[in-house]
Amino acid sequence: MSAREEVLARITAAHAGTPQPDLPYAAVERRYRRHSDLDAAALTERLVDRLLDYKALVRRCRADEVAVTVAAALAERGVRTVVVPAGLEATWLTALGPGTGVRTDGSAAAEQLGVAELDAVDGVLTGCAVAVAETGTLVLDGTAGQGRRVVSLIPDYHLCVVRADQVVPDVPQMVARLELTRPTTMISGPSATSDIELNRVEGVHGPRTLEVVLVG
Repeated sequence: MSAREEVLARITAAHAGTPQPDLPYAAVERRYRRHSDLDAAALTERLVDRLLDYKALVRRCRADEVAVTVAAALAERGVRTVVVPAGLEATWLTALGPGTGVRTDGSAAAEQLGVAELDAVDGVLTGCAVAVAETGTLVLDGTAGQGRRVVSLIPDYHLCVVRADQVVPDVPQMVARLELTRPTTMISGPSATSDIELNRVEGVHGPRTLEVVLVG
């Protein structure tokens, strides 16, 4: 028996020996708020408020302005090379200037960029699965246009496109929209932490700068 098998066997035995809970999981009362009285416009404003509070950058545009807005954001950041995940909406890239190189992180292992390659690019452009207005959280679930978790964590600048219809009020609505067996990344502002003297340090375990293009 390997060490892994021995540990799993001990866990299984420990669970088998515990008494059954008095209240089965299915019988747990769920009286927390599942709905919101806010309309779509109010939800969008709340999301923007939370994003700005987290020191993220926010741009707003119409659906037919995404490409020029993305191009402007990348140009203003001085991004010369941007990585995009497989399946990203191709029209988002049509307004990029000739000086901006695009690298695609593929779905197949042979087409995926290495850590050193991701570290060498100036930024990453992704979509998202859902955005939570109350917490200012963007959720990526690894589907088309969102890519592997490492793609959104290594580059120093993350530009994320969020549609207004992807904004939900709170966490219960977010969970209802997701398939949580997928690798899920939840992003609430740029990466930041504080040292023992409470000095804020950004970019320690993720992008130093998060910018959101809110569509609609």
